[in-house]
Amino acid sequence: MDKGYLVLETGDIYEGTWIGSQAKASGELVFNTSMTGYQEILTDPSYAGQIMTFCYPLIGNYGVNSLDNESAALHPEAVIISDLCTMPSHYLSIKGFSDHLESEGIPGLCGVDTRAIVKKIRKQGTMKAIISKTPDVQFDTSVDDSASLVQTVSTKQSYTIENDGLHVVLVDYGFKKSMLTALTNAGCKVTVVPYDTTYDKVKSLNPDGVMFSNGPDDPVKLAYLFKEVKAMTEHYPSLGICLGHQMIALSYGSKTDKLLFGHRGANHPVKEVLTGKVWMTSQNHSYVVTEDSINEEIFTVTYRNVNDKSIEGLKHNQLPIETVQFHPEAHPGPDDTQHIFNRFVESMKACKGDRTNAITY
Repeated sequence: MDKGYLVLETGDIYEGTWIGSQAKASGELVFNTSMTGYQEILTDPSYAGQIMTFCYPLIGNYGVNSLDNESAALHPEAVIISDLCTMPSHYLSIKGFSDHLESEGIPGLCGVDTRAIVKKIRKQGTMKAIISKTPDVQFDTSVDDSASLVQTVSTKQSYTIENDGLHVVLVDYGFKKSMLTALTNAGCKVTVVPYDTTYDKVKSLNPDGVMFSNGPDDPVKLAYLFKEVKAMTEHYPSLGICLGHQMIALSYGSKTDKLLFGHRGANHPVKEVLTGKVWMTSQNHSYVVTEDSINEEIFTVTYRNVNDKSIEGLKHNQLPIETVQFHPEAHPGPDDTQHIFNRFVESMKACKGDRTNAITY
């Protein structure tokens, strides 16, 4: 196999062996600490525009199957791993890791010192990078990145998954399949709508509640949608997850900031403020809601990250609105916080006058 190079904007160069597609690629260099779940990570739309470095040293050992995709495509620009397993062993495996990358047009490098890369990112932050067959590359500083990557991963047309229960509109900023599954498993009828859907359009669908999904990129790039998000949340029980959490907070006047290297992994501890319980969560985000920007007359902080104390959840003080920065649907990762979906369903029932159980926060 050919040699390849990961070139950072700092000038650092890491050599490896080329896998996957033969195309050159560039993007924001990030890392994920999950020990398993590489297939779900690759198909998570939140990784659009990024070069994914897997911390776990052995990737591909259980192959790729037909069940665990979180969307219909692979979203990272490229993949960096340490050791590639070329002989996967799992009864559901239908394809090897490198073959999977190649079939989806995603390049990668293996045999790379991923620990050194992670140390670099943790010290200097996420940064631009290029993978190429030659170390002699130039970064294009003229690229216009003002448009949100959400546009590239959101559905173009609305569609509905029929069910017998409550009707949820899912605003698609790049949602994961497991979010949809969590809602349908709760009996909900779900209408998936594009990221730029207006309040008037949502109103015409007559939902019982609205869920705002995860997605890639800086939420401030979608500032022109804040008034629509606020209008939806003012009229319907709402749940925001990851980017959806940030969009709701921003629509009520809060601000966001970018973390040095983000939270990406399947074992991030989050403390529930009211009870003191610590939940293990799956996370994938660069941006957080800044604490000093939260209006305490409007929102109460419900969850905090144990490691860096950043905001992980909010609850509106009057309206049935809850937001979480982490991923309660998991995949990959623990499903400790699946009850958040149940709470959302109960809030919709309460607003319909059909509540059978108290809503607890």
